[in-house]
Amino acid sequence: SHSQTLLQRLEALLIQGNGSDVSLRVETPNADEVKVIQAHSLVLSLQSSVFEEMLLSRNSSTVVLRESSDCATVFDKFIYLYCGEISLRLDQATPLHKLATKYKVQSLQQGVTNYMTQNLARDSPSGHVAGWYEYALQAGDIVLRDSCLQYLAWNLSSVLQSGEWVSISSQLLMTLLQRSDLVLQSEMELFAALEAWIIQNEPDGLTAENTLRAMRYAMMPPRELFRLQTQSTVLARYQESVRDLLYMSYQFHSASPLQMAKYFDVNCSLFVPRNYLSAVWGSPWIINNPTRDDRSTSFQTQLGPSSHDASKRVTWNALFSPRWLPLSMRPMYTESGAMQPTRVEGGRPRIIITPATSSADFAGVNFQKTVLVMAQQHGKLVVKHVYNFHQSTEENGDFLAEANLYRRTSEYLIDSSLFLHVVVKPLYQTLITTKN
Repeated sequence: SHSQTLLQRLEALLIQGNGSDVSLRVETPNADEVKVIQAHSLVLSLQSSVFEEMLLSRNSSTVVLRESSDCATVFDKFIYLYCGEISLRLDQATPLHKLATKYKVQSLQQGVTNYMTQNLARDSPSGHVAGWYEYALQAGDIVLRDSCLQYLAWNLSSVLQSGEWVSISSQLLMTLLQRSDLVLQSEMELFAALEAWIIQNEPDGLTAENTLRAMRYAMMPPRELFRLQTQSTVLARYQESVRDLLYMSYQFHSASPLQMAKYFDVNCSLFVPRNYLSAVWGSPWIINNPTRDDRSTSFQTQLGPSSHDASKRVTWNALFSPRWLPLSMRPMYTESGAMQPTRVEGGRPRIIITPATSSADFAGVNFQKTVLVMAQQHGKLVVKHVYNFHQSTEENGDFLAEANLYRRTSEYLIDSSLFLHVVVKPLYQTLITTKN
């Protein structure tokens, strides 16, 4: 195979400029600096249809390219077309993606997208995920956009503590606030972060009101609501715009959810919990050597977020099976007791979560179980997957489908352990009767 030698010679052609038949003159508007690269028409045309068309229509050996300053800075890296390999920093990803998109170099565009999605958890001085999201939204890169948004939602607590939070756009802020899958300590933590964002950015009144109305005040204990009404300068300024939500939240806390459900739509977002990590909502679960055998644990949660249920606890039993088999795949036995041949190949992981006892208090409530699966990326523990189910992860069909728990270097294993967090979310059923 001469492929490696060929790549090395092509790279040498670029560096030395031997046999060059075209000069790329990279100019930046309102800047004196000009970058000139000696290139080869054949190589450029093979990698980019834009370059091919540009070179066919040229009437000079010099092609002038006008690029923004950030793109001009990384243009040398962009001409990786010769050797097919580059190394880059976080701050170089966006301009390289811009160039790859502009000149239709699909392999580079896809490669940079993959780099960005794999480096969302990497530390940077001022944060980079929100900026990448805004860029992906503008560029129409759906894969990158969704990856950034998912990372922000599932790791929101760490994002709220970063310098990146107060600089996010109002559009991204509203997109996040409207989601029920946000992973954070509590709704109070989110309100404090929203208050800091409003104070820092001083948005127009309508934007501030819309963001404050996206908060789920019913998920805050009454004592916290009282504290916010007396101490929050932002809430004092915009209290009229959320007065109805605060009133409904106090009602929610003063009556049983079953009674509330007869008069209010308890399926609206105000009464739907997010993925809260505090102890009243669930419990962390660290499973040592998860491929070894079945494991079980028990934990308690508050019956529901309403103060009416504050003193009531539910005990939950959880069972993790590393090699669970669906009934259709289990060995079959004949009448004589002989086992029939089967094509079983080890089964797949499964979790079942059930209440230890039944109670009349469960009436009108569906308990959604959420399992957060952690992974280690760039030395940081992040939420990699979120699975929602009623009783068993079998309902999803893809629980830990991508995780090879037998591989010791798997990103899902930290010190040979699987790190999970179980959240139990009570979802109320509306009992409003429609009058004819």
